[in-house]
Amino acid sequence: MRTRRRSQSGFTILEVMVVLTLLALAAAFVGPQVFQQLEEGNIKSAHIQMRALSGAVREYKRKCYAYPPSLEALAEKPSQGKECKRYPEGGFLADGKLPNDPWDNPYLYELEGRNKFVIFSLGADGIEGGEGSDADIRSDELP
Repeated sequence: MRTRRRSQSGFTILEVMVVLTLLALAAAFVGPQVFQQLEEGNIKSAHIQMRALSGAVREYKRKCYAYPPSLEALAEKPSQGKECKRYPEGGFLADGKLPNDPWDNPYLYELEGRNKFVIFSLGADGIEGGEGSDADIRSDELP
């Protein structure tokens, strides 16, 4: 009688451990790069949104002869203050909604005198100041 040997298929525990170690090393090098690219994308997105909002603020001034009292006035006609007789139906924003910054915080707006305004985001941390992705982004300092 002959005995048949079964061929063993599969991986040894050592082979599995080697593969897992290589995957962990790859993730350690690639992971930070992915998150850095994501944060750079958020900052660029904030720049684009601020430019669009700045354009809407200037259009409000052109039609209403004054800067808006708040960013909300771009989406909904203000009920107080000087009436804007040329306020367009649907407001000054394409979709009629005021966007949040890429970190889901509202954009802030300040009038600086009669002829200057600034729109800003407090960055990823939502707190004034900071560095890197936590730094404040201001419309008057855009590249």
